[in-house]
Amino acid sequence: MLAAIEAAEAGLFSTSPNPRVGCLLVSRGEIVGRGAHLRAGEAHAEVLALTEAGARARGSTAYVSLEPCCAQGRTGACTEALVSAGVARVVSALVDPDPRMKGRGLKRLKDAGISVMNARLPSAIQLNQGYVKRQQHGLPFVRLKMAMSLDGRSAMENGRSQWISGEASRRDVQYWRARSCAVMTGAGTVRQDNPRLTVRDKRFEVQGVLRQPLRVVVSSRGQVPMNARVFSDPETSLLAVGEISEKDQEAWQTRGIDVLMTGSQQTGLEGLLKALANHGCNEVLVEAGATLAGRLIESGLWDEAVIYVAPKLLGSRGRALFDLPLERMEQAVQGHMVDTQMIGQDLRLVLKPA
Repeated sequence: MLAAIEAAEAGLFSTSPNPRVGCLLVSRGEIVGRGAHLRAGEAHAEVLALTEAGARARGSTAYVSLEPCCAQGRTGACTEALVSAGVARVVSALVDPDPRMKGRGLKRLKDAGISVMNARLPSAIQLNQGYVKRQQHGLPFVRLKMAMSLDGRSAMENGRSQWISGEASRRDVQYWRARSCAVMTGAGTVRQDNPRLTVRDKRFEVQGVLRQPLRVVVSSRGQVPMNARVFSDPETSLLAVGEISEKDQEAWQTRGIDVLMTGSQQTGLEGLLKALANHGCNEVLVEAGATLAGRLIESGLWDEAVIYVAPKLLGSRGRALFDLPLERMEQAVQGHMVDTQMIGQDLRLVLKPA
C-alpha cells in the first residue's frame, strides 16, 4: 500500500485538479502491474497498471492510494476496468471525498464480487491534502511561505527583502511552487520586488513539461504595474481586486489578464480562495508580505506555514514577519511544529495551526 502511495508521487507536480493516485497489482507475491496518474484527461493509475499486467491481472490484488473512480469522465470508470480484468481484491488507502464517488466506487466493486478494504492511511491523506480539503470544504489548502532574519524581520525598514534567505532556500522554494496550483502575492510585493513567481527548476518537469501555477496578485484597488513580471504570461495570471474602475478593468482585460472582484478585505480573501477552488486549485502557495500573510492568519484561512530563518540580523527597524496587531498574550496565534530542516545555512520550519 505504501508503495502505491509512493507511485502516486510521480504526479505530484502535474495532476491538478485531479488527485495524485498510484496503483500496484500484486499476484502471488509479485508486482505484475504499476501505474500513476500524471495529468487530467490522461489514463488513470489503475488502467495503466492493468495494461502493464495484461492477463496476469486476473485474480490479483490491486493496491490503490485512492478509491477507484466509478464515474464516466474524460476517461472511463476505473471500477469497470478492474471488474473486466478479473481483479479479485482491491485495497484502497483513502475513500475519494469527491461527492460523485465517496464510497460508491468500493460499493460497485463489492457488488461485482470483488473483495474490498479501505485502509485510510495518513500518508495517503497527506499526499492529497489539498484535493481532500477542496472536495470537503470548497477551499484549497493554503500554505504560507515566508523568510525572516534571526531577529524575526521580513524586510528592512524601506521594504527591501532581497535576499534574506540563502540560495539553497530559494532553490527549495521551487519545490513548493511546483506542487502548487496557484501562487498568490500582494500588490506591495509586486511593486517592491517585482517577482516572477514561476517554476524554473527542471527537476520538477513531468515528461519534459514544466507546469506553471496560476499567479494571483491581490490588490485592494488594482494599483499594480501592468508591466510587472508576474503578468508576463496573461494565461497564467489573475488580478484579484476589492474595487476597480470600469476603465482600469477594461485595460487589464485588454492586456489579456482576468480581473476578479473580491469585495471587502476579509470576506474577499475567503471568496477569492473559494473562487480558486472552483477553478480547480488544490494547493495555494502564498508568497507575500506581512499584510496579506497577516490577514490570512487573522481570518483562519491558512493550513501550513513554511518559514526560512536566515542566520542574520536586520535590526529593530526592520519590518515584522506578519502584520498582526495583537495586544495581549492570550491573543497569540498558536501553531505546532511538524518539521525542521537545515537548508544550506538557513533553518526551514514547517508549522500548522494548533
